Amino acid sequence: MMKTDNLNDIVEAIVAELRKKTSFEIEASARHIHLDQPTIDALFGAGHQLTPKRPLSQPGQFVSEERLTLVGPNGKIANVAVLGPARKQSQVELSLTDARTLGVTPPLRESGHLDQTPGVTLVSASGKSVGIESGVIVAQRHVHMTPSDAKLYGVKNGDVVDVKMTGDRGLIFGNVVIRVSDRFATRMHVDFDEANACGLTKGMRGTIYKK
Repeated sequence: MMKTDNLNDIVEAIVAELRKKTSFEIEASARHIHLDQPTIDALFGAGHQLTPKRPLSQPGQFVSEERLTLVGPNGKIANVAVLGPARKQSQVELSLTDARTLGVTPPLRESGHLDQTPGVTLVSASGKSVGIESGVIVAQRHVHMTPSDAKLYGVKNGDVVDVKMTGDRGLIFGNVVIRVSDRFATRMHVDFDEANACGLTKGMRGTIYKK
């Protein structure tokens, strides 16, 4: 006869596996900067390559050793992480709280949608500075999703869904964009304002909420 402890372990393992197939991890995305190569050259020297410090959950992406100060009309924020690799266009992702500190009014946008966005000045540790005319956004909350997971959850690229999370400050996130690619790992990203609102801690998970 199977021992109760063993049976409980099996049940817990099954529940954990089912939960993984019906939910996804939510990660807090701190303020950060993506740079194009000409801006990297101007700030750090011609031909400079970003130096990986640690990998991110999305394959091929990393936090670099390089840090910058953001300078806006009303203030500045120092020690902001630069993410790699280099992109086609420089982009700064802030929370609304960060935007108020700098004195800019960025729109809520998906990554890469940079038309009619404000700019900011980027300053390196050596004092070199570059003013970008556009590229500052508040990132719309989104879920990076693999094609197989998109099929499992019944969603497609560009869908907008609600995501429910539990916990002491559990809530439902509305207007979450689904982004599907075979280059992604399945994770939901929110900024620090949103993370604080729900008391997000590492390992918390969300589920697509259908009314």
